[in-house]
Parts: sequence; C-alpha cells; structure tokens
Amino acid sequence: MANPILVTGAGGRVGAVGRTVTELLLKQDKAVRAMVRNEDERAQALRDMGAEVVVGNLLDLNSMHRVIAGCETMYFGMSVSDDYLAATVNAAAVAKHHGVKAFINMSQMTVSQMSITETTVSPQHKLHWLAEQALNWSGLPVVHVRPTVFVEGFFLIFTSDSVRESNQIRLPFGEGKTSPVAVEDVARVVVALLSHPQPHIGKIYHLTGPQSEDMHFYAQEYSKALGRTITFQDIPLEPWRAGLLERGLPIHLVNHLATMADLHRAGRYDRMSDDVITLTGLGPLSVQEFVRKNAATFTASANEA
Repeated sequence: MANPILVTGAGGRVGAVGRTVTELLLKQDKAVRAMVRNEDERAQALRDMGAEVVVGNLLDLNSMHRVIAGCETMYFGMSVSDDYLAATVNAAAVAKHHGVKAFINMSQMTVSQMSITETTVSPQHKLHWLAEQALNWSGLPVVHVRPTVFVEGFFLIFTSDSVRESNQIRLPFGEGKTSPVAVEDVARVVVALLSHPQPHIGKIYHLTGPQSEDMHFYAQEYSKALGRTITFQDIPLEPWRAGLLERGLPIHLVNHLATMADLHRAGRYDRMSDDVITLTGLGPLSVQEFVRKNAATFTASANEA
C-alpha cells in the first residue's frame, strides 16, 4: 500500500482548505491520513469518506510523531493563531526526523511584500514570514503556497449580513483593488502539488482570483449574480474592528483582519497571478460565480422579508 499523504487541519469546517484537500485526494483514490484535533462528528465523516483519521496536536511532539510517521508527503496548514510559528517549527522538526520528502506549506501572499526590514503591523503576517524562513533553514523539501485573501473570508463571512439586510457591501477597503481567491481553487492547487510534488520542491506559488478590481466593481458582480442592485459602502476601520471584538473574535485574529483591511485600503492587495490555471489547468472562480453559488446566503428568506 502506498504511503499515505498527510493533511493537517483536515477536521476543519466543510469548505475549509484542509477538509477540501482531503475530499479531493480521496476522490482521486489517494491514501490520505487526515489529522484532526478532536475525535468528533467531523472526524467520523472523514473516516466514512475513506481517510485514515489520526488525532493530534501541532504543538505536541509526541502526537506529531504518531501523525507524521510513515508519510512521505504532507500538507501543513493552520488557522490564524498566536501559536502559528511554534506549530510550524514543531511539525517541521518531526517531518525532518521522519524523512518527509515533500512539505507543502500554506502561507500568505502578503509575505511576498515582506523582508528582514519590511513587515506589517499584523502579528500573524510576521509569524507567517518567520515560519517560511524557518522552513527554508530546515533543509526540508518545501513548497510554499501563498494565496491572497479568501473570498470565503471577507466576501462571505463579513458581507453576507449587510447584503442580505440592506443590499450593501460594508467593508473598510476604501478604493483599493483586490483579487480574492476561492478555497476550492487553493485546494485544487495543493492537491496538484501533493500528487506530483518533486518538480515543485523549492518553489513558491502565488494564488489569486481571475481579476483585481475595487469594491464598486465587485458590488456590480454581486448585482449580476443576485439579480438585484448591490452597492459598496466604505466604512471606518475602528468601528468595524470594534464590531469584530464584540462578536467574540480573538484579539490576535482581529488585529490581523484589521491589518488586512488597512492594506486593502492602501492598494497592497492589488495582485494578480496565473499560478492557479498553470498548476491545475482550470481558471479560478470569479466573485460573481462565487456569489451565484452562494446566493441563498446573500438573500433574505421569506420569513425575513
């Protein structure tokens, strides 16, 4: 039997990168070891799909030996966390010990604008940059994947309520352009790299959607997808940030999101890359296509109307 491909973060919600990568690999009849944090219904769902499910903690050396041993190829991804760097180094150390031959690392595209002298105020961006440095120093056979902002993030989580209730996209993005990419496209790239990693070792890939435009343009795309007029309303950053804290989001995550909004306003997310189509043969999903696929989330039900 072939060595299983390890996917960390596989127990995330449906639609998250790790979960989607696992599903796509299993559809290709690959042997998959899915790492989860807890034994729950999501873990059982992965097992039912055919994955070998292992419970582990990225910060615990003993559990990571159990997770990685026997795997030659692995995907490393972790949600925004102040433990991100420690988790990366922990996983890398164990991967090095077990002779992993391909380590596909999920990073962020903002890292491409950072250096030893240039950074951002987001602690998470700094952790991602340092994590890439540590992986490069490790001597592991690494591929860095740097997506731009996920369309599922700002565009789904943070605009669906205002679009549904008042036909407005309300974000503190100013006139900045952005090129959001869908999780499914990022997952397809990761699967392509995991399936045939050797030609890509040592390379960095930047993933964007098919267009970089301002929010007024995307409001028109929402309008076309939903069949009603949607407008963009720029809002001040601080009240928006305060609202995230009121929702109970961790301060580390809120600081990261606020920095991303500031960078959008400054035009730092005006990015384009052909890497999705180059690596997968299929172009990335547009915002209009994404909103159309998720139209119910952006539309008031009969009970709400």
